[in-house]
Amino acid sequence: MESNVANKSFWSQLKEVKIGFIPLFVYLILLIGYVGITVLDIVPENDMLIALGIMTVFAYVLEEVGAHIPILKSLGGKVLVVTFLPAYLVYKNLLPHSTVKVVSAFMEHNNFLMFFITLLVVGSIASMNRRTLVKATSRIIVILILCDLMGSLIGTGAGMLFGMSAYKTYFFIVAPIMAGGVGEGAMPLSIGYAALLSGVSQNHIFGQILPCVMLGSLVAVLLAGLLRKLGEIRPELTGNGKLLDNDDDKLDNLKSGTKAVSIEKTLTAGVLAVAIYFIAVWLESALKESLGFHLPAPIILLIVLMAAKMLGYIPKEIENGGASLNRFTVKGITPPLLFGVGVAKTDWKELIQVFKSPAALATIVVTVVAIVLTAFIASKLLGLYPVDTAIAVSCCSGQGGTGALAILSAGDRMELMPFAQVAVRLGGAMTVTVAIFLLGLLTR
Repeated sequence: MESNVANKSFWSQLKEVKIGFIPLFVYLILLIGYVGITVLDIVPENDMLIALGIMTVFAYVLEEVGAHIPILKSLGGKVLVVTFLPAYLVYKNLLPHSTVKVVSAFMEHNNFLMFFITLLVVGSIASMNRRTLVKATSRIIVILILCDLMGSLIGTGAGMLFGMSAYKTYFFIVAPIMAGGVGEGAMPLSIGYAALLSGVSQNHIFGQILPCVMLGSLVAVLLAGLLRKLGEIRPELTGNGKLLDNDDDKLDNLKSGTKAVSIEKTLTAGVLAVAIYFIAVWLESALKESLGFHLPAPIILLIVLMAAKMLGYIPKEIENGGASLNRFTVKGITPPLLFGVGVAKTDWKELIQVFKSPAALATIVVTVVAIVLTAFIASKLLGLYPVDTAIAVSCCSGQGGTGALAILSAGDRMELMPFAQVAVRLGGAMTVTVAIFLLGLLTR
């Protein structure tokens, strides 16, 4: 009888074990299926369900590993392990070729990252108090300008202190870090530099600045983890996902799971996200064809949605659906997406190139720290929560959308994605414009 009770207790405990949010027995079925198709070499090349299943198999296990590593777990360990360990495994050819191929194809050809960001931005902004949005956004822009200035001065000064020229430090290390990522930052920078510098190819310049962008993003992830820990130690410094503390102007608590979830309202908010993205893509094309002016769809989406929210054009039911859409996106999509970013968009070989130059490495660290400290101090002066503001603004030193995803995940502040996108897009655009303008003056 005692044996039966003991066995029953063991099985009841086993049923409660979860990998992430997935019950263990469900995860084991998923794992067995993955191992089976991999061993038999029958993994379809362009199958969305297979790709998502593989990403799920790895993501939540790696998250559990990162959450239990001493010290590292306080520095955004889950994000670091889920994102950078797969990149290392790909570099060492330790992941099955079929796994790398199907995940890379899915990430490259389906624009899954943009899908994630769109849902998250719409969910966050739709459920946000509009007066808070106006106040926080205007102050974030001021802080971004200060961060751009201080990051440039302190980063360049540090490079000179470590024996590099101001020219090399600013144009090839500091500016790329603050340029807003790869596609919207490093790429236009390299194109602009190549047009101004005779005899230097765009590919050569891009190869020089890309490692700085990647390592800057890694430093920002670590700092976001430290800021999250600081918020736990000093609760008065954080709004736990809010930028402003005002009884009348509070963000909805997107982390709360106590509110009833309406599937219909959540789906409506999701459809709104897709609809606005349609409009953004159309406007991007129209502006390019009629005015020759290229404004990327993600920026248009952000502007249209923020304008609609500020003007009060988003119905209450969509606001309610936005909160649940945000929670679903963060919990269900973030870890698999981080794994996909690690496999398909994080080049370990490029990342470790920076470690060969201690001066460049130190300059990158100093630059990102300067940005974070500037945001932290300025936010206190402007009446924003320092921890949350610094995490959001530090996304300007990340790898664009992928960097913002990793940084906010490490800081446990995914609800700040709209402000992170402002930092990435606006902050990056300012840096790219200033850097190319200054280089143009020097090369006349």
